[in-house]
Amino acid sequence: MKAGCEPGRLIRARHILPVTSPPIEDGAVLVRNGKIEWVGKWRDAPGGQPQDAGEVVIFPAFVNAHCHLDYTVMRGAILPPSSFAGWIARINDLKRTLGNADYVDSIEMGLRESQTAGTGTILNIESFPELLPLIGGTGPRVYWFLELLDIRSRLATDELVRGCLAFFEGNGLFGLSPHAPYSTSAGLYAAAADCCRARGMPLCTHLAETWEEYEMFVSGTGPLHDLLARIGRPAGDLGGASPVRRILGNGLLPHGAILAHMNCLDDGDWEIVRSRAGTFSVVHCPGCHAYFGRPPFPLGKFLEAGVNVCLGTDSLASNRSLSMFEEIRAVLRAHPWLPVPAALHMATRAGAAAVGGAFGAVEPGFAADLVAIPAEGDPHESIVRWQGAPIWISSGGRSGQETPDGDK
Repeated sequence: MKAGCEPGRLIRARHILPVTSPPIEDGAVLVRNGKIEWVGKWRDAPGGQPQDAGEVVIFPAFVNAHCHLDYTVMRGAILPPSSFAGWIARINDLKRTLGNADYVDSIEMGLRESQTAGTGTILNIESFPELLPLIGGTGPRVYWFLELLDIRSRLATDELVRGCLAFFEGNGLFGLSPHAPYSTSAGLYAAAADCCRARGMPLCTHLAETWEEYEMFVSGTGPLHDLLARIGRPAGDLGGASPVRRILGNGLLPHGAILAHMNCLDDGDWEIVRSRAGTFSVVHCPGCHAYFGRPPFPLGKFLEAGVNVCLGTDSLASNRSLSMFEEIRAVLRAHPWLPVPAALHMATRAGAAAVGGAFGAVEPGFAADLVAIPAEGDPHESIVRWQGAPIWISSGGRSGQETPDGDK
């Protein structure tokens, strides 16, 4: 055996659910050094240390494609508001009551809850990067997207981005997140996009989340406009074009940008979406969508356009859970025409593809982020019905997750 190469673990299960291909009954997966080496029928399995996980469905750990772990501590603190502007005002009030220790606790609480619910990767928007050295090193893989805002001052956007770069000099999975068109200037969007292109980092932004945002930009009116005007947001960019046309239509995003929400689009916006499908991903957060009582999400139109659509939880300031099981059930309730395998793909491989990650599927060469639940009939339906915590079979080489024998 080569130095540093562990013996392969050959794990058998009633069903292996690769996500990117049909379920394998009486299947097996060979795991070595945190990677998947082989997957197929048990009868065709190569050598390895055999291990029977039993009558379970093994599938890839979830990818939560949009989350704000900073706000886990706010679970249930904000009742569903009458306006998005009202929610912003309330969360800003709550943030003023929290200190660094509260945010560290909040992040770690969210990581534990996500891990328990079978999430292996989180794309997290981080408002306080200075706290990251204080966060424990176990749990899900996290892409930390540094949040960028210049709502109160439109000065030195290049300097602002350069000042953040020291944060990225160490090892880690990092990206930038210009917050939203109403809170981040076009200049800062452009600077962030240039930085991501130069450094090969992903970019995520909130776009077209509410009709209040649309009204603010198109007509210069509405509750969001009034709230931001009171805190001194400049109004020179208001009037005329929608948020989608301003940001996506004007080339202010790098290839592969991740667009959270995208709920509110007009006919002109859809022309842009169709013409640029394949150059960005969209994250839908079903629990958050229901919390705000928003009109139906145009999922079918995005899928028909060929857009990569992922699922996320958003934060517990606008959701009740960080469980991707709940998000899968919520998207299926809202869109009963959606095939269950497609919903599972949105909660796993689609989110991984958004950041170019080799995870989110049971495929050779991918990270062995594997979880299991009891098999009860159809493996896809078993996942939809499951209400408990899954078993961690393998954590892709990351500490703090793996069940030692895989069949606890």
